[in-house]
Amino acid sequence: MYQIIEKRQLSADVFYFRVNAPEIAKNRKAGQFVLVQLDIEFGERVPLTIADANAEEGWIALVFQAVGATTYKLSQMNKGDCLGALLGPLGNPTHIEKQEGTVVVVGGGIGVAPCYPIVKAHKALGNKVIMIIAARNKDLLIFVDEMKAVADEVIVMTDDGSEGRQGVSTLPLKELCESQCPPAEVVAIGPPIMMKFCAATTKPFNVPTTVSLNTIMIDGTGMCGGCRVAVGGKTKFVCVDGPEFDGHAVDWDNMMLRMKSYKDREAEDFHKCKMQAQADAIAKGAN
Repeated sequence: MYQIIEKRQLSADVFYFRVNAPEIAKNRKAGQFVLVQLDIEFGERVPLTIADANAEEGWIALVFQAVGATTYKLSQMNKGDCLGALLGPLGNPTHIEKQEGTVVVVGGGIGVAPCYPIVKAHKALGNKVIMIIAARNKDLLIFVDEMKAVADEVIVMTDDGSEGRQGVSTLPLKELCESQCPPAEVVAIGPPIMMKFCAATTKPFNVPTTVSLNTIMIDGTGMCGGCRVAVGGKTKFVCVDGPEFDGHAVDWDNMMLRMKSYKDREAEDFHKCKMQAQADAIAKGAN
């Protein structure tokens, strides 16, 4: 049922899928996510934000990085293959309202992809949007052309200066906050450390800052508690209370510490999965 109708590789280990999912495409809103399961009986559930959708054509777009066994197996699937299960849309949609000032959206790495429907939603409401896209180098930049087609201005930042300006995303963000017309709102999506420093940059200027968290998640219904985070001193569950929260209220250090819990296991499983796939390919070639 959930057939892959398009596959593209955007950068090293980052892939774009269009998946046939009419009901999800019809009901999803900016900021929501789905749980992907390759094996319906034993497969791991992986949360992926919906990067785009077309209700008329019945598809949603998913962008992911192959960092563990499940996402690596997902990256090896091709057009015509079907996912075992796709649950969603989940989470609360992005709060979009008319702003007198500019909305600044900051995306880092693959976090740029889920920014896309948010930018489109703000533009549909008539807001002015400045998009900041950040990556380590030009080869890791994604969705630049897509953002240029919808945002009022796109600022590209690379750590090594190979594309756009050299530096991190907080440099232009601080400049915008210091300008005569500071942002009315900031949305940041990307690695936790990037979102943490984006929030730290906007806080002295009292600019409301929303972040989208992608924590450890199992069932996506609030039952397991694996995605819990501390926000404003209270325990919240990313899957049902989020995924978006006030960036100034998130306990970033605690969240990042918990996210490291399975990093070694994830890397080990990824390596084993990749080695097995290569061995299978060699054996198939020999036959």
